[in-house]
Amino acid sequence: MSFLKIAFASLIGVLPFSAQACDTALVLTIDVSNSIDTGEYRLQTDGLADALRDPEIVETMIRTETAIAVVQWSGEDKQELSIPWIRIKTALDADYLANQARLMQRAFVLSDTAPAEAIYFSLPLFDQVPDCRRKVIDVSGDGTPNGGTAVRDARNAAERAGVTINGIAIESMGLAITNFYRGAVITRNGFVITARTHREYPSAIRAKILREISKIVG
Repeated sequence: MSFLKIAFASLIGVLPFSAQACDTALVLTIDVSNSIDTGEYRLQTDGLADALRDPEIVETMIRTETAIAVVQWSGEDKQELSIPWIRIKTALDADYLANQARLMQRAFVLSDTAPAEAIYFSLPLFDQVPDCRRKVIDVSGDGTPNGGTAVRDARNAAERAGVTINGIAIESMGLAITNFYRGAVITRNGFVITARTHREYPSAIRAKILREISKIVG
């Protein structure tokens, strides 16, 4: 084989890898405050695991080399990085992430609701994925704050850092959680999806993840 043919073959071999880059880094934050009972927690984790196995989501994550981390949060001093960053390059990566989500043990019980601290906790995590073009925090919850600092200040800090915040508002308490998320939690380029009950969470998280990694914002 000539030198030119070898060089061309080598170039073809590396193109798929050099062209592929991380499009979206997504931190999925899950509310495990006092208002979430055991069954509702399981609906969230199973719903997340099922969404991460959805064929359309898996295909999109692989194509855009999405990076995902999962945070559990509740009160002012209660945040945990439950699943560190996983880059989805293959179907095996997606399957591993889904398994981790389904097996994830609840981090906190009997605690307040402090979404601002969940945002502040999540922001430094993006330092670990500097090559990802878009940075998104996904906040889900079923109540308004009863602990922690001002949520709007945390939201503004995210905007200054170039991070988008989206949300799932779970209306199981009969409160106007969606309006709170729209007014105080999401960034100007973010969006809210409403789940009327925790049983609607699985379909909501699937729709939201697909929208986030498919480059649709606002």
